[in-house]
Amino acid sequence: MEGFDDPGIFFSDNFASEDNSERNQANFQSIKKKFKEFLREFHEGNFNYKYRDGLKRQYNLHQYWLDVSLEDLASYDETLADKLRKQPTEHLPLFEEAAQEVADEVTAPRPEGEEEIHDIQVTLHTAAKSVDVRDLQSSEVSRLVSVVGLVVAASGVKAKARTMTVQCRSCQTTINNLPVKPGLEGYMLPRKCNTEQAGRPKCPLDPFFIVPDKCDCVDYQVLKLQEVPENLPQGEMPRHLQLYCDRSLCERVVPGNRVTVLGIYSIKKVGKSKDRNERGGGVGLRAPYLRVVGITGAQDGRGSVGGVSGRFTAEDEEQFRQLSQDPDVYERIAKSIAPSIFGFQSVKKSIACLLFGGSRKRLPDGLTRRGDINVLLLGDPGTAKSQLLKFVEQVSPIAVYTSGKGSSAAGLTASVIRDPVSRNFIMEGGAMVLADGGVVCIDEFDKMREDDRVAIHEAMEQQTISIAKAGITTTLNSRCSVLAAANSVFGRWDDTKGEENIDFMPTILSRFDMIYIVKDEHDEEKDMVLAKHVMNVHLNSNNVQDSALAEGELSLQFLKKYISYCRSHCGPRLSEVAGAKLQNRYVLMRNGAREAEVQADKRLAIPITVRQLEAIVRISESLAKMRLSAYANEADVDEALRLFQVSTLDAAMSGSLTGAEGFTTEEDQETISRIEKQIKRRFAIGSQVSEHSIVQDFVRQKYPERAIYKVLHYMIRRGEVQHRLQRKMLYRIK
Repeated sequence: MEGFDDPGIFFSDNFASEDNSERNQANFQSIKKKFKEFLREFHEGNFNYKYRDGLKRQYNLHQYWLDVSLEDLASYDETLADKLRKQPTEHLPLFEEAAQEVADEVTAPRPEGEEEIHDIQVTLHTAAKSVDVRDLQSSEVSRLVSVVGLVVAASGVKAKARTMTVQCRSCQTTINNLPVKPGLEGYMLPRKCNTEQAGRPKCPLDPFFIVPDKCDCVDYQVLKLQEVPENLPQGEMPRHLQLYCDRSLCERVVPGNRVTVLGIYSIKKVGKSKDRNERGGGVGLRAPYLRVVGITGAQDGRGSVGGVSGRFTAEDEEQFRQLSQDPDVYERIAKSIAPSIFGFQSVKKSIACLLFGGSRKRLPDGLTRRGDINVLLLGDPGTAKSQLLKFVEQVSPIAVYTSGKGSSAAGLTASVIRDPVSRNFIMEGGAMVLADGGVVCIDEFDKMREDDRVAIHEAMEQQTISIAKAGITTTLNSRCSVLAAANSVFGRWDDTKGEENIDFMPTILSRFDMIYIVKDEHDEEKDMVLAKHVMNVHLNSNNVQDSALAEGELSLQFLKKYISYCRSHCGPRLSEVAGAKLQNRYVLMRNGAREAEVQADKRLAIPITVRQLEAIVRISESLAKMRLSAYANEADVDEALRLFQVSTLDAAMSGSLTGAEGFTTEEDQETISRIEKQIKRRFAIGSQVSEHSIVQDFVRQKYPERAIYKVLHYMIRRGEVQHRLQRKMLYRIK
């Protein structure tokens, strides 16, 4: 890379006097002295000298860097902190020299062979509010700025010279220790050799070459930062910023990490234009980049869940504890999920479980078990599936929304591209990498190409993305939940087709913890209530939020912070009693699935495997996490089994009555299933049977009359039983 206008140390300053230079030097020495006093004397309560002791500890551990808070420096000397913010290029090297001298003092005497003190890198962090990439202005050039964003690409670690040694080809004269400016600025070699020797002609133009062995180099890495999706204006392309990290800041982050970067907003020379007409107009153009002096996880309310917790006040934590002690916390959270959408109680409870997630486990053999919950909504159009996805995108601390038709395998996982500057291959993370620690919402999941759907198999179960392209062999993390919405094969759900409505391979279906069949059923009473609810939403659109909060629901911002807090501070496990109960229920579930396969004489569309058992464990843990409880109890397992029953098992049976309204307990589900099986077995297709005789027959077998009518009502709605005459039924199962 070329340097810009500064031609190194070979310059002439016709206006500066020696007195002015000496005055600047004296000023810099006094500033360095203040930095040394700050490192030596700054202490917190009870005389905890954090920087002096930290410097000694880091140096003895061979970690030659020190992290300093700008707020601590400001509390010690406001003027000094202000100078560092406004003129970091001049003052940061002074700070590092001061740290090196203090380290020399506190680590003496050192062992033999280590008499020479190492350079100390000073990294900074601040609690001040960060700005977006698009908010950076030219007035911020050469100042300290704090930027929040997503790391989407990272180069390899390379070497950059800090001081250079050059040699003349003609007279062999060597010039040592030429300083090179930090950052992405290059160095312009001197054009002429000024050495004069008697009897020799003058050296030709451009005689110098670099002696690599005698250069002092440091590691550096270039990152690509993208602005966070939630702050992106509608319809705008996300903007990017190049980051330059050196020394200890290298390899701190990987693509997909959400970070807050503190750095010096700098400019570099743009490469030469290929178009001759643009050459004249390109003079003076500079491309911005950020010279990083500190990099941390995001510190706002969206705090990254994938390893870095957000910052919460004591007042927030007290509110969270009060909510977790509420016995109705589960119902309140479920009620707060998309309150403007009518019904969907079980679906909303499942989405609440997805937002909180289970506990990620690392086993002694090095393998991991995911804690994130995946949910698929499958069914008719116009049933608010996309609205639920949009709400989850807003309420999740980290979320990426995408559509199946507009997404490719590379866009969802990762792509390998050629860097336009270095011409090397670099890796850019896709949606599932950028949503690490959050949720990926994929709408129109059925419209994706089969090849693209196969690409996310590994990301959904192992939560990693393996890349082996263009000489790059690596693995990226994609620890995210997947919430997908899809339509059935025929556009609308056709009850007469059964499993043919589901056009997904069992390999992808088994990776979803809960699968809901969402049907748009015709029911006059239900339609009237739904229409009334929609009218209220439209008529009272300005007061919806106030009325919702008055009913005990949680605000969007509070729910977002509570989800972030629970995910970062709680990792519940299954209790022994709950584990034993779940073990027995899983065996019964497998037996029931096997019987259903025997009766239907074909395999179920959604297999019931050990993955489904782990899904119930994750759902139980997420229910415990909502209460900030360390263990998931039997009640959590019962609720997890109920959610699994009304979602995946219902979809697997594809026509069973599991999940009938008003019948939520396990005994009720079994009763309904038995009644339906007996009706189908006892009456031939096309036969007419009196409704009275059916009811009396089952009542004599001790079945509740309410359950019998519920079964008949559902069978009528599915077209399996039809009213012909008053009190008469024509049974016509397909």
